[in-house]
Amino acid sequence: MNRARPTKDTDPSNKTPNLAQLQRTAIFKGMDERSIQNALDALGAHERSYTKDANVFTAGTVTETLGLVLAGGVNIESMDLWGNRTILSHISPGHFFAETYALLENQPMLVDARTTEKSRILLLRIGNLQALAKRKEAWAGILVANLLSICAHKNLMLSSRSFHTAPKTVRGRVEAYLNTMSLQKGTREFDIPFDRQQLADYLNLDRTALSKELGNMRREGLIECRKNHFVLLT
Repeated sequence: MNRARPTKDTDPSNKTPNLAQLQRTAIFKGMDERSIQNALDALGAHERSYTKDANVFTAGTVTETLGLVLAGGVNIESMDLWGNRTILSHISPGHFFAETYALLENQPMLVDARTTEKSRILLLRIGNLQALAKRKEAWAGILVANLLSICAHKNLMLSSRSFHTAPKTVRGRVEAYLNTMSLQKGTREFDIPFDRQQLADYLNLDRTALSKELGNMRREGLIECRKNHFVLLT
């Protein structure tokens, strides 16, 4: 079975991770800098730089490593044999991906993790949850608890996508997605992490149909939008 390896689009980096930055992430929540450094050493942490549209992980491979986006962004995508792409989620700086596959032994990935722009990724070899739980270091217990919280939030995010794609009409899907973004941002004016094609892929829509519906909603005074910036009107 294939093991996930960095693609040729990546370059190893010997940069020392910013511990203060890592303290603000979910996986290291509740740890001081010394604990974080101990965890990084034990988990073989290493940072890599990726060009735009590079695969960090590829469907069909097995990995024991999760990725933390330090800069840039990653889309989690599913591509079928006929070239049809579906975007499942977007991972922004400070957030993680591939943690479920990293924790499940010999579980082939069903998705690609692809960068949306030039990115820096911190890779952590977490192995399986039981092995982490058996470690005696204090940081290991905190890490396990944080991983459980991250997985729960990730499940919630994937559930949200099912709400966005459930409506049968193009407008219904657009409205469901924009409503969620507005609630998450706490404002009616916000940026989304997708361009038009990516949004169409996320909502399982044809790009032409999506653009047409956004135009209709603008003319009806429901929204204002330019590129990835949206304003929801009354």
